[in-house]
Parts: sequence; C-alpha cells; structure tokens
Amino acid sequence: MDSETKRKVLIAKMGPDVHDAGATIVAQILRDAGMEVVYLGLFNTADGIARASVDEDVDVVGVSFHDANYVKRTADLMSSLKAANSKARVVVGGLIMKQDVAKLRGLGVVEVFLPGAKDDAIISSIKKNVSVSS
Repeated sequence: MDSETKRKVLIAKMGPDVHDAGATIVAQILRDAGMEVVYLGLFNTADGIARASVDEDVDVVGVSFHDANYVKRTADLMSSLKAANSKARVVVGGLIMKQDVAKLRGLGVVEVFLPGAKDDAIISSIKKNVSVSS
C-alpha cells in the first residue's frame, strides 16, 4: 500500500462517555501523520457514526471508549455500519481490557489499541491495515 496515499479517518465517542482526551489526542496524532481526520466528538449513536462514515466517505472509523459497555456499543456500531453499507474499517481504543480484544476482533474490528498504545503503533497500524478509497 502506498504510504503517501491519504487516509480519511473518522474519530468518535459513543453514548454518554464524556472522556474525550484520548480521542482528541489520537485525532491530532493522525492529522499530524498526514491523514484527513473528521472528529465527531461526544454523545454519538451507532447509527449517527455509520451515517457520517458514509457521508464523509471515510476509510476507517475509530471509536474511543472510557466506559464498560464497549463490546455492546461496538456490536451496535458494526451492525449500523453494515446496514448503512459503509466500507469503513473499524478500530477501537481506550480503556479496553485485554480479555475483550478477541471479542472485539470477532465483531470485525481490525485493530484494538489498549491503554498506553504508542503513537507510532497507531499510525503504522492504520497505514498497514486500512485500505484507502479510490
């Protein structure tokens, strides 16, 4: 994959989770790495994120979680993305427990970033694993 091809990433928070420091930091990291970033902010629904992913024609949806309902919310998101015919790949991060990584991958998540994930690991994973729109 051409490392110079610009990826478009949508970053969002779902539900009542108001801890958005991680999401805004990741948005800036990706922007600094040359990616186009759409930041939806707080209080998003699965359907709203799915609609935005199609409207914005993004390559990847990144959701940051700081609450315990991330498996259910991710399942809802994956269902909404499918219903909206979104082509976006999904990555999640935040306060994710190691024992839930397999569950999230089983839902179709392409990458899970645990607490302490390094900037370079996030950037290289998206560049390596996420196809770019043509």
